[in-house]
Order: sequence, then structure tokens, then C-alpha cells
Amino acid sequence: MTGRERPVLGMVLKGYPRISETFISNEILLLEQLGFTVHIFSMRLPRENFSHHSIRKIRARADYLPESLLIPLPRFLYHNLLLVRRNPRIYLKTLKTALRRFRRTRRPATFKHFLQAGYLVQRLLPGSGVCHLHAHFAHSPASVALFSAQLSGLDFSFTAHAKDIYTSDPAQLREKLALAKFVVTCTEYNRQHLKNLADGDGAPIYRVYHGIDIGLFSRPSGVRLSAAPYRLLTVARMTAKKGLKTVYRSVRWLCDNGYDVRHTLIGDGEERKKTLAFIDSLALTGVARWCGTQPHEVVLDHYRQADVFVLGCEVAANGDRDGIPNVLLESMAMGVPVVATSISAIPELVQDGETGLLVPPGDHEKLARAMARLLTENRLREEIIRKARERVWRYFDNRQHIRQLADIYRSEIPALTRK
Repeated sequence: MTGRERPVLGMVLKGYPRISETFISNEILLLEQLGFTVHIFSMRLPRENFSHHSIRKIRARADYLPESLLIPLPRFLYHNLLLVRRNPRIYLKTLKTALRRFRRTRRPATFKHFLQAGYLVQRLLPGSGVCHLHAHFAHSPASVALFSAQLSGLDFSFTAHAKDIYTSDPAQLREKLALAKFVVTCTEYNRQHLKNLADGDGAPIYRVYHGIDIGLFSRPSGVRLSAAPYRLLTVARMTAKKGLKTVYRSVRWLCDNGYDVRHTLIGDGEERKKTLAFIDSLALTGVARWCGTQPHEVVLDHYRQADVFVLGCEVAANGDRDGIPNVLLESMAMGVPVVATSISAIPELVQDGETGLLVPPGDHEKLARAMARLLTENRLREEIIRKARERVWRYFDNRQHIRQLADIYRSEIPALTRK
């Protein structure tokens, strides 16, 4: 069959492409290689002026929803009025769902998501061949998918990741769990949390790790011993849950205790000014370097030069937390030993003393002492690097997990197997 004749999986995304969400683009690419036809519905245009090379290999069509409410309001109203005329009963039933959800949180974004769904169903869905809608992230993309499913009669599902789980209103998320055909999440920690939230009611919840493209993060066999000046690396968004203050306090501790270190941070985020000011306050401007967001090739080069990878993840004040940051997988695959914190699902990847070192969140001295061990205890360093590589290669190859995901899609969405 041609691509147009195949049943199509509709993907509702927050934005496409996004540098910080390569796990989504990798998933789409691998699904296409397994024979799936994907149609992307993005809620916003790209915000970076570059993307990873893998994006160019994706064949999926991408359509963009109007992302603000006021300026495109005439377009929203036009397509939503057409839906009302076509099937007023279904439209009003879906509007009642939107009103119920709005009353819980009083967030105007609920109506934007409802209008975006009407636009998607009336303007973009006809002739697309889409037989199912799957959203990445349990917050706004899943809201658009939920409303679109009710307006169109299709089923929907979603993948829940991290912030979208723990900062969502529990009642809103519970309703999505009840209405979805199925749910996927990327860690066992998340799966147990969602199961407890659903309390035995709602969709089946599957755990499928993201994994990484092993071929992109390989390093020649053998262990490069570290030597001063030691190179420390962090790749992270500048946001509270990454624990960057703890990381920089640990760098300050290392400097104060005689270790000759240089720290590099790759990433950007809403706390950029606050983070850079904090670096200045610790008098680390000659030690710490910030590189901003960088393309894949540049990040790889930093991995190759790093002696230790450090991440200070913690639970933010609003409940936000990481799952398993992909940068930990990448570092371990590249032969860079990792020091991280024992929160959320990180222990599902990093086994303390075996495949990395874990410390309690917020404890900068323990974080610093763990880095010092990996910089100076060569036997420990060699053993951890070897076991970490083995663990990533054995359990976190994304091709293995995408095959698992493909099996879930085939079993849960019979239309995708239609000949």
C-alpha cells in the first residue's frame, strides 16, 4: 500500500521539532521504519533555528495548530461553527466536557485547547487517514487529543512523561486516564503513580522506557583515566528540578578542597538569569562555563572530553521532577561516569556503586565527594564505566523499546493493522 492508503497514527505534540525532545522525534522515526505512517499535529511552531539531523529523515507530515487564542480567533470560530452545523449534539457534549474541566481549574487554556481541537478535526483531519490520536505529554497535548477524539469519534491515548504528570491537577489527569484508550509512560515510578491516581479505574498503563540510539552515543572501548584539570559536565534545562544550585555548590566545594576542576553547562531555560547570577555569587566565573543550547554534534564532543557527568535533580516546589533524564543514558553509553541524585526513577537506571553514584537531593557536599571519588579512584571509575555501558546497551536501546511500543499500538489500535 502507499503511505496515503495505510491507516495513519495522528500524533499531537506541544511543538515540533524541539531540541529538548529528541526522544519524541526518535520515536516517530523508528515507528516509520517499522512501517507506521504518522501525521503530526503540533500546537506550536519550532522555537529553535536548528534541529537534529534525525529530523530530516522523518517523512511524517506536520500540520500546525494556531497557538494563540486572540489573533486566530476568526479561524477558530469559523471551523468550530462548521462542526456545530455538522453535528451539534456531539459538539455540545464535548463543550460540556470542556466546561467541566474549566470549572475544576479556572484555566482559560481549556477553551483554547477545545478550539484547537475543533480546528484540528474540521480543518486538518478530513482526508488524513488518521484512525487514532496519540498525544505526547499528559497536559495540554492530551487535552487537545481528548477533545479532538470526542469531536471526531476517534479513540485517543497519550504518553505521560514527567512535569506533565506531577504538576497537573490530579482530578484533570484522573479524567484523562479514565477516558483514554490506553496510556504509556516512560518509567516504572511514573506507572505506579498513575495507577495509584487512577485507583483501579481507567485505561491500561504501559511502561516503555525511552532509551537512546546506541549507535549515536558510542565511544572507543577502554577507559580514559582522568587528570587535572578535571572536566565536569552537566547537560540540563535551567529549571528548578535540575538542582543546578546544588551542582554549583558542589563545584565550589571541590575548588575549596583543592580539586582543579572546570565545569560546563549545556542548556537553557526559564531560570537562566537566576542561574548565571548564582554562579557569579559563588565566584565561579573562572571555573564554570555556560554554552547554551547546542546541537547533537557539539554535545557529543563535550561528552568525549568530560571526566564526570553530574546532575543534581530534585523535586521542585510545584511538584515537578525528572523521570530518567536521557542525558544520563547518553553519558553512560559514552563512557562518562555519572553522579546523580536518588529521586524519582533515576535509580531504575543508575545503581549506586554499580553503574554510577547516587546521593540524596540537595546535599552538595555528598555530590562533590562522589565526583571526587570518580575522578581519583581509578578502579572504581573503571568498574562503573564498564557496568554502566553494559546496562545501557542491554536495557536501554531505543530500538528495543520502540518495538515494544509498536506492539502496544498494534494490539490497542486494531485499525493500524488493517490491510
